Amino acid sequence: MTAQTADGLDTVSQDRPEAATLVRQRRFSWSRLGWGTAGVVLALALWQVLAVVKGDPVILPTVPATARTFVDYLGQRYPAGTGETLWGHALVSVLRILAGWGAGVVLGVAVGGVMASVPVVRHLIDPLIELSRPLPPLAFIPLFIVWFGIGEASKFLLIVVGVVPIMIIATVSALDGVPKELVQASRALGASPFWALLTVRLRAAVPGIITGTRLAMGAAWTSIVAVELMAATRGLGYLINNAGVNLQTSLVLSGIVTISILGIVFDGLLRLLHRRLDPTRR
Repeated sequence: MTAQTADGLDTVSQDRPEAATLVRQRRFSWSRLGWGTAGVVLALALWQVLAVVKGDPVILPTVPATARTFVDYLGQRYPAGTGETLWGHALVSVLRILAGWGAGVVLGVAVGGVMASVPVVRHLIDPLIELSRPLPPLAFIPLFIVWFGIGEASKFLLIVVGVVPIMIIATVSALDGVPKELVQASRALGASPFWALLTVRLRAAVPGIITGTRLAMGAAWTSIVAVELMAATRGLGYLINNAGVNLQTSLVLSGIVTISILGIVFDGLLRLLHRRLDPTRR
């Protein structure tokens, strides 16, 4: 049964607690969206005020000027005649991200799964992970350029190097958190250790692994933009660097905004996947 409240909303009675929880979650989502939008508007307002006070478009262009540049370069090539449009540069970076991030995720999950299942392998690899984890992937850029040149191989490997340790740690942690009772039940039903890993442990660890993929996506963007700043003729990092050298600050900010938009889109897709695969988040 439901009762009509003064504000015109239906409240769910105590005999349907799951429906009441769903209503609260929906209201919270709308509230968070509203506050998030307000935060973005306030940030844009502050940006506009600072740009007007400074009065120098090279130092800080206004929000409308940056928006016009963003729209113009959606169809205009940069550099003129020989380069790509803003979304063309974005597509180049996205393809590099997907290739390196995808390979790093697969490799990291595979290595993490073996480490979580075979103690000897874990003892062998864990010190290497701990030694390499504090190293920023950007430190490998000069080496990769010397070893592999400025082509796609160095960019691909840089992303993989940044993604794999994150995914190994996330996978091992998620697998360690799977209740032992689930594994014991599958073994009692005749599953081999490998089959129990694939059908029980990995499935139960999927939410934690997806959280790792979200963190790895951020690291992938950091790596690709950094290497494109130094060794690329296409991509958002190249566009940002080249525009900065030519004092085109509004185009630099347009490239940064593009990265933000793409980052939000990718993270939103991973959030949806997380919600889809984790019943507790529905």
